[in-house]
Amino acid sequence: MNLSDISSPAALKSLSQKELQALAGEIRGAIIRTVAVNGGHLASNLGVVELTIALHRTFDCPQDKIIFDVGHQCYAHKILTGRYEQLPTLRKMNGLSGFPRREESPCDAYSTGHASTAISAALGMARARDMRGEDYQVVAVVGDGAMTGGMCYEALNDAGSTQTPMMVVLNDNGMSISRNVGALSGQLTRLRMSRGWLGAKKNVAEALNRIPVVGKSLHRFFQRVKNGLRNVLVKDRFFTSLGFEYFGPIDGHDIVGMEKVFRQCRKIHKPIVIHVATKKGMGFAQAEERPEKYHGVAPFELENGNVRGTEGPSLGKQAGEYITALAENRKDICAVTAAMTASTGFSSFAARFPERLFDVGIAEEHAVTLAAGMAAAGMRPFAAIYETFLQRAYDQVLEDVCLQRLPVCLMMDRAGLGGEDGPTHHGVFGVSMLRPMPGLTLLAPRCIEELKGMIDWFLRQDGPAAIRYPRSMAEGSIPYTGPFSAGHWETLKPGGEAAILASSAILRECLEAAQSLKNDGINAAVINASTLSPLDEQTLLRLTAGRIPLVTVEEHCLAGGFGSAVAAWCAKEGAAAPIAMLGLPDRFIPHGGRGQLLQRYGLDGESIARQVKEALRK
Repeated sequence: MNLSDISSPAALKSLSQKELQALAGEIRGAIIRTVAVNGGHLASNLGVVELTIALHRTFDCPQDKIIFDVGHQCYAHKILTGRYEQLPTLRKMNGLSGFPRREESPCDAYSTGHASTAISAALGMARARDMRGEDYQVVAVVGDGAMTGGMCYEALNDAGSTQTPMMVVLNDNGMSISRNVGALSGQLTRLRMSRGWLGAKKNVAEALNRIPVVGKSLHRFFQRVKNGLRNVLVKDRFFTSLGFEYFGPIDGHDIVGMEKVFRQCRKIHKPIVIHVATKKGMGFAQAEERPEKYHGVAPFELENGNVRGTEGPSLGKQAGEYITALAENRKDICAVTAAMTASTGFSSFAARFPERLFDVGIAEEHAVTLAAGMAAAGMRPFAAIYETFLQRAYDQVLEDVCLQRLPVCLMMDRAGLGGEDGPTHHGVFGVSMLRPMPGLTLLAPRCIEELKGMIDWFLRQDGPAAIRYPRSMAEGSIPYTGPFSAGHWETLKPGGEAAILASSAILRECLEAAQSLKNDGINAAVINASTLSPLDEQTLLRLTAGRIPLVTVEEHCLAGGFGSAVAAWCAKEGAAAPIAMLGLPDRFIPHGGRGQLLQRYGLDGESIARQVKEALRK
């Protein structure tokens, strides 16, 4: 059967074991070819091909609900649910999302993109099913990395205490993005028994079946006693103590074996954990050897795995290296990450100061409060968390850091549009979230040198700060002279007919707009508003006193953003409000290339210039 023949999971039901293995190979090939061209999550998707086939052969999607956590491992699921022909559009604007999306297919039971939510959502669906008197299965497919998030245990405790029938398939590959850490990882390692239990089962079964006459009878006897043997060899009381029936570990690349377990579990009307051991990157040598590198990749060469093209230098990596250098002479500097040490650029810090780097797993709330505790005891912690994931720790930032005025520096990586990863990964709500927090200095650098200056400034202060910056930034033509001082904005280009206020990466488009305006005879200033809270009131007073029309531009939602802060200041001071506030609309932004999205929402240089001219005319 060709992949193009699969219009729904029902097409899998009649395939033989040999055909299923061939299908798994075809799916892997399609995923590798697509990610090589479009970029995306590779290693995690290659590891769950057989698991996804077994799920769709056992359960009837979309009637049965399969919820993937985090969701980035859904490519095989999309192929098997009638979207193979659309696969070349994966992560492209107006194409398939790289995550499950309810609006994309009825087989995507729940939209995901942030970790540790699937068990709660599955429990909610199971309870809705029971309240409505309906009959279907609910399955949460959860990676062991997501299980480092505390929300999973809240849901497990709730489901186990009420004995709501549902299934949790624990996909255990020993990885999240960075290698899994903590007590749970050790528990799962013991459960896996270094895969020795899986190998022992297979070897014993093969040996028994080769014995003439009595072999099959002995094999059946072995099947009956192996669960008891497993309980001797494998400590599975962790999940049973929470009220779940536990099955596993089972081989996550054995389709037939998984199907048998899934079908048995359908008959059990209790909450169940099925522990599946898989290999991340399966079928692509480079991804098997370095799964962390091939977690989320840019387009690459199929032959050798080398990334195509070049991206600007990672600001997170450069910041991490700078903090590492500072830590040589400052014993009070430490760092906290949430399962993303490498992705946030702190690998060098971890290598040089392992005793001062704390990777807490996918537990952003804990990460922030841990940093607050360190700061309260005399340390200077840098908590490196993607802006979109820091949203999960709102209360901790407000209550544990800001209320106590503790010197914690939040390093908010991936600020701004997240490109092809889509709405769950755009960092476009951080200003609205953090700007109202009393005592928090909110910063946004225009280059790596300004970012370094912000780090130096923080280390001289006694209060909290948050620095939001994009993944990378094209080098500008205007050199940074410094030194940085919070609350003081920098004029990048003088001009008296308008003043464009912006910060970070979008300044490049603002400078392009100013040049276009100059060509049309309009001399507009461009101001680097690198301190978003508090505002530079002296600069605003100078501009408004001179009756220079203000324009704010931000790669962020307009609601509660930088522009609204400037407008509120103008209202308070009785000054003229900005003639234009440009930013992202009050809706979730889809996936697509940053340049494409800027153009769509009027934030490219040409669009900014056009809107400034229109505002000046009015």
